[in-house]
Amino acid sequence: MRYQFVDCRWELGNPDRGRELYLAGHIPGASFLDVDTDLSAAPGKRGRHPLPAADAFAAAAARAGIGEGVFVIAYGLMGGAERLWWLLRHFGHDDIAVLRDGIESWRGPLRAGEEEIEPAHFEPKPRDGDTIEIEELLERLADTTLLVLDARAPARFRGEANPIDKVPGRIPGARNFPFTSAEPIPDDVLAAEEIAVYCGSGVTSCVTLLALAEAGRPDARLYPGSWSEWEQRGLPLERG
Repeated sequence: MRYQFVDCRWELGNPDRGRELYLAGHIPGASFLDVDTDLSAAPGKRGRHPLPAADAFAAAAARAGIGEGVFVIAYGLMGGAERLWWLLRHFGHDDIAVLRDGIESWRGPLRAGEEEIEPAHFEPKPRDGDTIEIEELLERLADTTLLVLDARAPARFRGEANPIDKVPGRIPGARNFPFTSAEPIPDDVLAAEEIAVYCGSGVTSCVTLLALAEAGRPDARLYPGSWSEWEQRGLPLERG
């Protein structure tokens, strides 16, 4: 088993920031994957960070040194590492861990500049059943067996004006559990028959999905388009 650190730092609204941080200093030997271009497809009707196509993700993972026999240790900001964790599992690669507290928890020296990463071969094996799409959510708004978690900040959940959401609000019936919360996931959430998680665009919700998996609910599903897709469709919403 070979180990590969992967830097997934990024900043919403500043697409160059992640690579700038990587070049300024990263864990020695780490590769870099960009949340906007490697871990997402181009923005559009499916939201701000749609899931990448299998072949595109496989090419990015291979360039980052990820393949069979490689254990990945991801670190990042704002859900970048957790997005890679989710995507790797979605495409059939379970050998991954997320470095708690990101690069700040690294006690060794950092290295600046680019790295020469030996490419690997990544064979995507997409899983079924780990996402929920907008059509199913819309059909099940009144379904009490499905608990929908909103991982955004409370102000955005309440529908207050903010610079990110073009149409402030939330999916009707959703419950707020911010991805930044230091509290354990409530027992009644863990006891729900089905769980779906969304955020602004499907990135920070992966933080909540990792927490759910660690708490015994690896079956919780991601709504990839999240609010950035929902708000485009003129669909029902709640505020307050």
